[in-house]
Amino acid sequence: MKKIITNSENETRDLAKKIANDFTGGEVIGLIGDLGAGKTAFTKGLAERLGIKKNITSPTFVFMKVYDAPRNTKIKKFVHIDAYRINSVADIEAIGAPEYFDRADTITIIEWANNIKNILPKKCRYIKFKNLTEDKREISF
Repeated sequence: MKKIITNSENETRDLAKKIANDFTGGEVIGLIGDLGAGKTAFTKGLAERLGIKKNITSPTFVFMKVYDAPRNTKIKKFVHIDAYRINSVADIEAIGAPEYFDRADTITIIEWANNIKNILPKKCRYIKFKNLTEDKREISF
C-alpha cells in the first residue's frame, strides 16, 4: 500500500489532479476516512483536472451529483456520490448510482464508500484518508 502525506487542502487537491492524469474513463474510486479527512478536497481536485468549473460540494443530502466533463475528452461524466447519510444500500440503488459504475465515459467517486461496499464493482479502487493533524493527512492507495 502506498502512503502519501499532504500538508494542506491544496496539496490534497494537487495530489488528486496528478492521479486523474492516468484516468481513461470507467474508474470507480471509493474514498474512506473520518469527517474532515480530505475526501471532498480530493474530489475537488479530480473535478478540476477533468475541467469541471462548478463548485464541488458533498452531495450529503441528495446522495449523488452528476457533472458534465468537457467535450474534448473521452470522459463525459463525473459522478460524485456521498454515502454518509444513507439508511440502506437501497437508497443508492434507488437514485440509479450503480448505472454509472460500468460506464466507460464516466468517472465515479464515492465518499464514505465503506457504507456501500457490497454494491461497488470489484474494479473499485479504494483510497483511505487519515487525519494526522488539523492540516496534515495520510492518504493510502
